[in-house]
Amino acid sequence: MTTQTLQHGAVVRMPVHFDDLDAMGVLHNSRYAVLVERAVVLWWAERGVSFAGGRPTTPDAFNVVREYAVTFHRPVTGTGEIAVHFWVDRLGTSSAEYGFRVTSLDSETVFAEGRRVNIRVDPATMRPAPWTEHGRGIAATLLR
Repeated sequence: MTTQTLQHGAVVRMPVHFDDLDAMGVLHNSRYAVLVERAVVLWWAERGVSFAGGRPTTPDAFNVVREYAVTFHRPVTGTGEIAVHFWVDRLGTSSAEYGFRVTSLDSETVFAEGRRVNIRVDPATMRPAPWTEHGRGIAATLLR
């Protein structure tokens, strides 16, 4: 499912389904966040950072989105596959600032772009907690 790694970040192909479309037949604005989320989660899961049986497989899987911003450029019209290109612009002690672009499969058409900030939290206190060295090493492969 994950395509080749670029000069920075990764690209994951994601399907757009009929129920992702609005009444005008274009990808509903709220679905962009879902597609980006699913692409990022899939990428991390392929590297062993996910949830199994309702529990995180590693401490780094327990994180929340603090900020999310998206700018729309062109509508995705209809169903099929699109590409989600994402990378890490900044990796802090407990935060990771991602950039992303939602594009056509050939990357020629940029439908939307934006940023999101994730914070790793301690499950007991729900307060920010440092990324593990293992998680930092994986995230470093996404650095721009």
